[in-house]
Order: sequence, then structure tokens, then C-alpha cells
Amino acid sequence: MEKRRTPSHHIRMLVRGSNSAFHPKHLSYKWFLLANVMLGTFMAVLDATIVNVGLPKIMASFGVGLDKIEWVITAYMLAMAVALPTSGWLADKFGYKRLYFIGLFLFTLGSMLCGRSSDENMLIASRVIQGLGAGTIQPLGMAIISREFPPHQRGLALGFWGIAAAASVSFGPLIGGFLIDRFNWPLIFDVNIPIGILAMLFTIIIQSEYINRQARKFDIVGFISVTIFLPLTLYALSQGNAATNSAGWHATYILVCGAIAFIALAVFITAELTIKEPLLDLRLLMNHNFGIANIILVIFSLGMFGSTFLLPVYLQNSMGYTALQAGSVFLPVGIIQGIMAPISGRISDKISPKFPLFIGVILFAFSFYLNSNLSWLTELKFIMLSLYLRGFAMGLMFTALTTVSLLEIPREKMAQASAITNSIRQLGGSLGVALLATLLSSRVTYHTQIFGGAIKPSSEIYQQTVSKMKYYLQYEAGSSPADANRQSQALLLSNLNKQAYIQGIDDDFLLAGIITLMGGIPIIFLHTKKLKIKNLPANE
Repeated sequence: MEKRRTPSHHIRMLVRGSNSAFHPKHLSYKWFLLANVMLGTFMAVLDATIVNVGLPKIMASFGVGLDKIEWVITAYMLAMAVALPTSGWLADKFGYKRLYFIGLFLFTLGSMLCGRSSDENMLIASRVIQGLGAGTIQPLGMAIISREFPPHQRGLALGFWGIAAAASVSFGPLIGGFLIDRFNWPLIFDVNIPIGILAMLFTIIIQSEYINRQARKFDIVGFISVTIFLPLTLYALSQGNAATNSAGWHATYILVCGAIAFIALAVFITAELTIKEPLLDLRLLMNHNFGIANIILVIFSLGMFGSTFLLPVYLQNSMGYTALQAGSVFLPVGIIQGIMAPISGRISDKISPKFPLFIGVILFAFSFYLNSNLSWLTELKFIMLSLYLRGFAMGLMFTALTTVSLLEIPREKMAQASAITNSIRQLGGSLGVALLATLLSSRVTYHTQIFGGAIKPSSEIYQQTVSKMKYYLQYEAGSSPADANRQSQALLLSNLNKQAYIQGIDDDFLLAGIITLMGGIPIIFLHTKKLKIKNLPANE
């Protein structure tokens, strides 16, 4: 049996009278609940986007390279991926409101610790705490909305929920850039503290408790196996081409990590498909739409999350943008996404989710293709065009995909479905970050060797270039002949490294576009006509 629990008698008398908008049976209750969930989602997604523009400053502050600092992103996403499968079980067992509040508390605590980190290791550990909180907030938010809104309003509700994420995409980099330029990078984490406190207060006042009395037993085998699989897989991927790993992919510890991760994955899948009460009910993936939608989602996540850190790094390290300037270019993305998300939800409800999905995939892949042509001479309007297209595409795709994936899922399975969807998205995103960061290092090395091999000190063009640079340095910059000779060679080498770095970023964007385009193929097989809605009626 399922049961709703109300807060203490005092709060119930104040805000949960039968005529109160916060009463679960009131027509306005689900909309106040949606606003509460949107605030938590805004905070969780904000920190995923706000950190990207801060990576160059964090790298400089701690004196570490990209292969180390990528774990500031990966640790957050990895912790989310570990927390996501357990959030549904914990919510069913102990209550959605209680667990949602705990998620907000962990996220706020992690933010405070991140802002006080003395080195990169403490920062990464604090990001794990943040990720555990975010991994609780996001799936419960989706499950709460899906449970409270009837099927014919769910697309619209999820569209408005998407506005919270879109606002974070827009304002996260902008706020982060402002705080970093005017103050320091720790403030990009401290900004979450007041938002978190406000979200916790609203959760206490607005939400009513909901506990599923049919909660399953905890799947300890599934939890341990997935917790082993995720970090070892990402660690092996990130270390394959790391500067500290001279043996590359053939290093013994890389092979051992890969073998253990493979065994853990096999144990997890076997356990989830055979035991009566699994941690993640993978049998839900046998549902036609839900299974295909999650295949599409993991493909999108590989390209989308994997490429999120590339553009801020390019703008600041290659183009000389300040953090604020780099953050400001993302402002239109979330605004466009926020406008398109509810429109996509309405189109999905009234016509077909395939229509916005197909258009979104094409525009998303094309935006990555445009970014694969970046250079140190690229104009801002060209960069902005790709971001306009990306915001438009994201607003179309993700609301439609979420709507169609949940249409045939029974109401009592919403928490499980939400946990699976968010786990797959974060797993795809984590793999994408590790994959593209590894590819970036290898491609930069490759292009550096190619460009370096093309420079022949005996060639006429090389001699003319160095001679002109020496002339400028000697007669315009006031360098001595000996200094001008050394400086001209150093400048030439610096330009070569800069070109190789940008070319590596271009290769990453091209791969992200190809991966995204592949995600459009499974859309053809989605069922969108005469779907049988299995959800129980919810409050109108």
C-alpha cells in the first residue's frame, strides 16, 4: 500500500489546511511542488555548468594539467551515477520528501567544502559529496513530477522542469565568469549555499511526504558491483593517455582496472536481471520506448557532456577570453533552451515526440560540426551561431525524449525508471568526459608532432619567418640580436603548440558531432502512435 505522510501537527495547521494551496489534494499543490523541484534542479545543474569556466583558473591555482583537473568534473558525475540507482530505493523506503531534503543538504555541504579546498585532491573529494547530493535531487525531482502530474500534463510539466536546467546552462557560466574575474574561483561553489538553504526551507514547507509501502529489499550485490564498475572504468579511460602513464593503454594497472570493471559489470547485469528485487530494475529496459529512449540518451550524453568543458578551455586558453567573457557566450543557450523546452513538451503531447527529436538531433550535430572548424582567428559571431543552434536543439530534444520514454511506464515504477534514466545519462556523460579528455591529449600530441615535423630550419620559408620576427623584436621591441633570435624561435614554437591545441579541440568536436548524429538512428524505432498509457490517474 502507498501512503502520504504530512509534517508535524504545527506545520500542518499552518500551511496544510484543506483550503491551503500546499495541501496535496489542492489543485495548485502540484504546481507549487513543481516550483520547489525546479529550484533544487537549478542549483544542481548550476554547479555542473558554473565549474567549466573556472577550470583554467583552478588549473593555474593548483598547478595541475587537464588530465588531473578533468576529475573535478568526472568525480561529480561519477558520484551522481553511484547515487542515482540508490535514490529510488531510499525514497521508497524512507520517504521522498525526507530524501530530497537530505540530497539538498549534501549538495550544500559539498559546495561549502569545495570553496574551502586547499588542493586539487580535497576539491575532488568535496565534489564527490556534491555529486551524491545532486544524484539524489535530480531523479527524485523527475519522479515527483511524473507522479503528481497526469499523463496529459506531464510533457508540459517536464518542459517547465527543463527551464530550471536551461536557466543554469545560461546563467551558470555567466555567474561563474563574473565571480572568478572579480573575486576568486571558490565563490563559484559558495554561491550554492544560500540557494541550498532556501531550497531546503521550501521543501519543508511545500512538500508532503510520500512513502511506498511496497519498497523492495536493498540489492547489496548490485550496489557493490556498480560502485566498483563505474570508478574503475572512468579511471582506466582517463589514465590511458595521461602524462604520468608512459606505458599507455598497455600499462599493467590499466589492464587490471579494465578486467575488474568488466567482471563487475557482468555481475551487476546478471544480478539485476535475476534477483527478485534489483537495485535498478533493468527489466524496464525491455519496454520498447523506454529501452530505445535510453539508448538514444546515452549516445547524446557521450557527445553533450563530453564536449561541455572544451569551449570554455578554448576561449580562455587559446583566444585569451576572460572567465566572464567566456561565460557570457553561454547566456543565449539556456534562454533558447528554456523557451523551447515547454514548446517541445506541448508538441510531444499533441503531435509526436519524433518531430522535435529529429530536428534537435540534426541541429545538435551541426553545431558540433561548426565547432570543429575553430581556429585562433574564429570570430565571435561564428561561435555564437553554434551555441544558438545548440540551445534550440537541446530544448527540442530532451523534453521530448523524457516524455516518450515515460509514457508506457506504470506510476509505481516511476522512481525506478527515473533512476535508470538519470544513471544512464550520467554514465554516458562521465564516459564522454573521460573519452574526449583522453582524445584531446592524444590528438594535441599528434598534431604537435605533425606540425613540428613540417618545420625545417633549412627551408626558405622558415628562414624568412624567423628573420622577420627577429627584425620586429630587435627594432620594434628593443631586444638585443641574441635575445631576438631566441625569442623568435620561442614565439614560433608557442604558435605551433597553440595551433596543435586548437586542432585537438576541433577533432573532439567533430567526434562529438558524429556520436550525436548516430543517436538519431534509434528514433526511427520509437512508438509514438496510439500509446497505451498505463499510469494511474493523478491529481488534475
